[in-house]
Parts: sequence; structure tokens; C-alpha cells
Amino acid sequence: MSTAAAVPARPGQVLADLLPASRVRDVALVVGGAALTGLAAQIAVPVPGSPVPVTGQTFAALLVGTALGASRGLSALVVYALAGLAGVPWFANGTSGVSVSFGYILGMILASTVVGALARRGADRSMLRMAGTMLVGEAIIYAVGVPYLAYAADLSVSAAIAAGLTPFLIGDAVKAALAMGLLPSAWKLVKR
Repeated sequence: MSTAAAVPARPGQVLADLLPASRVRDVALVVGGAALTGLAAQIAVPVPGSPVPVTGQTFAALLVGTALGASRGLSALVVYALAGLAGVPWFANGTSGVSVSFGYILGMILASTVVGALARRGADRSMLRMAGTMLVGEAIIYAVGVPYLAYAADLSVSAAIAAGLTPFLIGDAVKAALAMGLLPSAWKLVKR
């Protein structure tokens, strides 16, 4: 039998809150969330005509925010961004530093915070609410990433939308569907 029992689920909790509370837990979750995002960024498929690849990075960032909550999600994505700026090659395609797609990383920081706050209000416990949460998160990422791309790559707004938004909508729908099944299912398992 296990000596450390998980805390039963209560309103206002995210999945990470079910683990026994400690500073070590929180640090491990933040570092783990940053690492998961970095690993997922290595799943990168080039998009013809776009400097931005399709990656697993946005899915990981939204998953981290939702599972860890707003403050730990924010911390994890800030660690991810700062480590990448410092030279850790874990941005898309094993890159680091500032690029034309860095705005998406900035958007992921904000999005992970917002979806974490929504999860704390129970948005991750049903498929429909999870779909809305993922749509909000994706919209935030694009609201920051596309204008940054336009500025950094010296593109018009329409060219930035064509290169940095339109080619990614189908993949984002698939990512949202995965999250819709994953997180509510995790809560159902916890309730058993």
C-alpha cells in the first residue's frame, strides 16, 4: 500500500493539486511542464510558405496550464521561454533564442495562465467546457503570435495570417479534440 495518499478532488482544484502538496512538488511540476513543452516542440512539421512549423508545443503549453493551474502553468512556460532564450535548444526544431515565431511562445505564456485559471473553475472536467478552454487558449496564442510574426518577418497582416494562422487551424482542432478527451477522462479516473 502507498504511504502518500492523493488528496480527493474538490472544486477549485486542478489535476496537479491532487498530488501531496510541497514545494518540491511545485518545482518538479514547473520544471516538468517546461521540459514537456520543450520535448513537444521537437515534434515539428514544416509548413510550405511559412517560417512557423506545426509542433506539439502549443498542445503541451495548454495542457501544462490546464493541468498545473495558472501560477504553475505561467511559471513553467516562463522557465521554458527563459531557458530557450539562454540557449537551451528546445524551441521548435531544436532552436533557441529569438526568432520570427517567438511571439507564439509569448502567447503560450499568457494562454497557459488563462487556461489554468479556467481549469481552476472546472473548465477541464467536461468535454464541452474543455473545447471552449482550448479555443480560448489557441486564440490567445494567435493574438500574440501572428502580430509578432508580421512585425518580425516584415509581413502584411494578411500575409502573416496566411503564414501564421490559416495553415494551423486543422492541427489545432485535432489538438483540442485530444485535450477534450484527455483531461475530462483524467478527472473521471480520479473520481473512481
